[in-house]
Amino acid sequence: MASTDRTVVASNRKARHEYEVLDVFEAGLVLQGSEVKSLRTAKAQIAESYAYLKGTEVFLKGMHIAPYLHGHGRDGHDPERERKLLLHRNEIDEIADRIQRERLSLVPLSLYFVGSHAKIELGLAKGRKRQDKRQAIAERDARRDVERAFAERQRGPRR
Repeated sequence: MASTDRTVVASNRKARHEYEVLDVFEAGLVLQGSEVKSLRTAKAQIAESYAYLKGTEVFLKGMHIAPYLHGHGRDGHDPERERKLLLHRNEIDEIADRIQRERLSLVPLSLYFVGSHAKIELGLAKGRKRQDKRQAIAERDARRDVERAFAERQRGPRR
């Protein structure tokens, strides 16, 4: 699928700082109608959420989708409910194997719409220690400085 028609609803910027993302998977979400309407208005948070395996299925816990403002009593949803994720069987098997073998975590990275379908990007990640975080920040800053210097050189002398 082309990533150009993505409409990002929420992202977990902290995840890329706390974890080293080794592999990325795209999963669908099983949602109620009021949840989809609330997502369309970007009323979701995934910063404190996590994904886990239960048997042969993957679930997302801790994602907050605010109740839809124009929804009424019985049509509403529980904002913190556990949500089932939709992945292919071979992806679930690969995730389960790598989590057990390499002791990795399954971390939500971003929540977005592709056309009319809500998707979540999951990362198989390894937790970083404090020193690793500092090193990652230093590398990012150095890369940014090099890019800035290269861009200035491309522009030429100032007048």
